[in-house]
Amino acid sequence: MPALEEIFSPRGVAVVGASPGNLSFAELVVYALKEAKFPAVFPVNPKYKEVLGLPCYASLREIPGAVDHVVVSIPAESVLKLLDDCAAKRVKSVHFFTAGFGETGEVQGEELERAMLVKAKAGGFRIIGPNCVGLYVPKNRLVNSFNSPLEPGPIAFISQSGGHAQNLPDFSRARGLRFSKVVSYGNALDVNESELLDYFSRDPETEIIAAYIEGVKDGQRFMRAMAETAAQKPVVIYKGGRTEAGRRAAYGHTASMTSSVAIFDALCRQVNAIQVDDLDEMIDVLTALRFVRPLPRDTRAVLMGAGGGPSVLASDEMEDEGLRVPPLSPAVQAELKQSLPVAGSIFINPLDTPNLIAPEAISTAMQVLGRVPGIQMLIYHLGFHPISRWGLGRLSLENFVKPAIGVMKEAVRKTGKPVLLALRPPQGLDGMTEFLVVQQAFVEAGFPVFYSMRHLARAMVRVIAWYGSCPDSGGPVSLP
Repeated sequence: MPALEEIFSPRGVAVVGASPGNLSFAELVVYALKEAKFPAVFPVNPKYKEVLGLPCYASLREIPGAVDHVVVSIPAESVLKLLDDCAAKRVKSVHFFTAGFGETGEVQGEELERAMLVKAKAGGFRIIGPNCVGLYVPKNRLVNSFNSPLEPGPIAFISQSGGHAQNLPDFSRARGLRFSKVVSYGNALDVNESELLDYFSRDPETEIIAAYIEGVKDGQRFMRAMAETAAQKPVVIYKGGRTEAGRRAAYGHTASMTSSVAIFDALCRQVNAIQVDDLDEMIDVLTALRFVRPLPRDTRAVLMGAGGGPSVLASDEMEDEGLRVPPLSPAVQAELKQSLPVAGSIFINPLDTPNLIAPEAISTAMQVLGRVPGIQMLIYHLGFHPISRWGLGRLSLENFVKPAIGVMKEAVRKTGKPVLLALRPPQGLDGMTEFLVVQQAFVEAGFPVFYSMRHLARAMVRVIAWYGSCPDSGGPVSLP
């Protein structure tokens, strides 16, 4: 049977069930592959001669070139004959977007899945799914959604949900996250979570592994795979189906009989995997793992920014989530007061002065606070979002953002402490364009950006707990 590495590197992709003009999944995949300039795309549908400007073939057997990967979007009752064609064409993998199998709870669907697996083993190819969106491998321009980022990165994502598999790369792109491979595996008839964990634990292109899992096929194998993988690389898991309603939805979604939440939680603690509660929190944790350099060894932080009320709120949110905001000594406060305005300011930690939107003041604050013993991270927030509300043009890329990036990089270099940013998005459309430009500049400079202090704190508490539990508290070799 083909190895997963071969499946992730196909020479030609056939899309069975593609038709023009109806915005079906198959048509969108053809469009996405064309947009990504995948070298060999073959629509298959006996009703059409052309789909989106490409020749359309009546069957797989009529395609003149090599076909390694097949995307299937046809009714479930037609798939067995198609699998005979796949065997004849000597394909390596078949991805079924098609649903209507075991997840229906009907005996016929389960029997059909068993017959599909028999044909796959006899034909020498693998099945991904059914009931999923399949593969996204940006390095090889293998995509399942249009306008997907084509720059590869060090994160792998395995997901029983097709929606999550497409949303995570899309939702996190503005935060700078990029992926080596994303696999949506649905009902896990053949390729499953344990095999994927084993693969990504060894994949040199993957440094961080994220997973959305509803249920597992083989509990013992999954435990071994988790233990071996989490010992080598950080594993971030979002477990679906934690409530009674969620468990019912998971069974109807991917035929997953979800395991005991208590057992799953205990396994994650035992192997030192990082659990998150939703996709947004997964993005925050991945942002911390990817961009916080160096990783802190405990939760003591210093907070700085402009705006008294937002600073109070940020302090509360940090300590509510488990980050510590220790008071500054009188000596440190006195040193800060030599360069920063005293009137209308807070010096105790948080540090809040009216001019902390000036790069020179940010530099002074970070250089002084970065030398405070025990402080593990420097956090800067723009609580008022002055970029759009009252910046009057003085907080542009040239006047504020680029100089601020320069002094923050210098602070990291001189103090050895990471700098984290909490940039609260504006509530109005007038500020969103400016906000996105500022966010992009900080992300391209390599800084971790979070959308609220609460999200920043929650992610950092989870990552610090993981890092402290790594052998010798040294963390994996791929992370500092």
